[in-house]
Amino acid sequence: MRRRSFLTASAATLAAPRIAGAAGDRVLRFVPQSDVAVLDPIWTTAYVTRNHGYMIFDTLFGTDGTFAATPQMAAGMTTEDDGKLVRIGLRKGLMFHDGTPVLARDCVASIQRWAKRDTFGQTLMAATDELSATDDRTIQFRLKRPFPLLPDALGKSPTNFPAIMPERLAMTDAFTQVTEMVGSGPYRFNAKERVTGSLLVYDRFEDYVPRDGGKADWTAGPKIAHFDRVEWHVIPDPSTALAALQKREIDWWENPTGDMLPLLRKSPGIKVEVQDPTGLMGTMRLNHLTTPFNNPAIRRALLKAIDQRDFAVAAGGDDPAMTHVPTGLFCPSSPYASEDGLDVFAGKRDYDAVRKEILAAGYKGEKTVILAPTDFPLLKALADVCADVFHKIGLNVDYQSMDWGTVVQRRTKKDPTDHGGWSVFNTFWAGLDQFNPVGHVHMRGMGEGPGAAPGWPTAPRIEELRQQWLDAPDLPTRQALSRDLQRQALTDVPYVPLGQVLQATAYRSDLTGVLNGFVLFWNVRKG
Repeated sequence: MRRRSFLTASAATLAAPRIAGAAGDRVLRFVPQSDVAVLDPIWTTAYVTRNHGYMIFDTLFGTDGTFAATPQMAAGMTTEDDGKLVRIGLRKGLMFHDGTPVLARDCVASIQRWAKRDTFGQTLMAATDELSATDDRTIQFRLKRPFPLLPDALGKSPTNFPAIMPERLAMTDAFTQVTEMVGSGPYRFNAKERVTGSLLVYDRFEDYVPRDGGKADWTAGPKIAHFDRVEWHVIPDPSTALAALQKREIDWWENPTGDMLPLLRKSPGIKVEVQDPTGLMGTMRLNHLTTPFNNPAIRRALLKAIDQRDFAVAAGGDDPAMTHVPTGLFCPSSPYASEDGLDVFAGKRDYDAVRKEILAAGYKGEKTVILAPTDFPLLKALADVCADVFHKIGLNVDYQSMDWGTVVQRRTKKDPTDHGGWSVFNTFWAGLDQFNPVGHVHMRGMGEGPGAAPGWPTAPRIEELRQQWLDAPDLPTRQALSRDLQRQALTDVPYVPLGQVLQATAYRSDLTGVLNGFVLFWNVRKG
């Protein structure tokens, strides 16, 4: 049977798992943060899709634990013409899961598709005159100006990551989902065994050629798959996931909720670790196309009602070592983090005063639709606190419960709220995604322009400051511009920062080789 008995059992009466053909140390059983509703890692920024994508797809460069880009599929890189001509050579022996060789033209098409959706990719292509394959193993960039961050762009590990796929798939419009999962990574997707909402299966790719030399570190170094099969079992209920891990029915639980961490730390045979030191950055994304948040005065008034600690504790638990508030635009460990403008989050919240300010700004009782993913406990916690705050300041709340997959689809809709649109969704971004302005998806002011993220804020001053940051000659200048960006963002309010949570993961202590960064399945072995 494909579906394990504990998916329908209560935490107290879990049955032993029965999975045909899956046994022993060559199988890893994993509980992801949610179901993978969207398979295409270019189409969505959902982290669960990113994690799924890294099972299947490889990248030209990887990122190590120092955030440095190193060659992965690439054999190396050369530059000429004062940095404006860049050539990247491919390693020998790279193969796709369908048996075809990886060619430079596959990489070119993949980069072009990715760049239409990704903020970093858009920035790279804006600096590029021509991207081409000069032969089967050489990718060439002719740049308008030097772009020192090119390897960082092609090796970025946050969403959207530049997954390399066959040209026939990469030619798909970037705003249309690719559903055939063919990559060149260490695992191949077993589409026949997929059970929507319950199970995903990945088989080891026998023809994968790991990078020679170095050590596995985040997405850099050799990717060696020690398991013949990795199973992702979707268990929305935290109590059920906890019991399954304690009873050895699963090996690894990606995102335990904060209230489960004390029990997990006391459980024999279980390790609880923080993989990503940059943590998770909470964000309340507001829809600038619909009422009431198309009104900047209402957005600014809302900031005064937000207690970041309420959101951080709801998602991460009340251990002060696992949260950081207040936060601004950038991850606290980033050299660009500052406290400029954060006084708006200081002190006791005066909800009556905010209610009056919102009414004075022109609020007329319009419905505020909150998208709440009931199968994603971390994000549901944010939605619950959001709804409570909105009630307190007199907003007309329409709390709409749905699964995470529906949220991912629904948030792309630009319709008014009475025609299936939305007002706000709450989510987390990895701190690395908010380390600087380059890849910070929610720090764009492109309106409805190509590649704009759901929420669609129009903020020309933010765009100007971002470009100045890219052109800045040194760190002090970039830091000063980052402070300007933060102050501007707290005026335009493209989103509301909700603090930082350090997210723990839990796994059986007989798993070794678990890497830092996020859930990665190479280098890991059992026993």
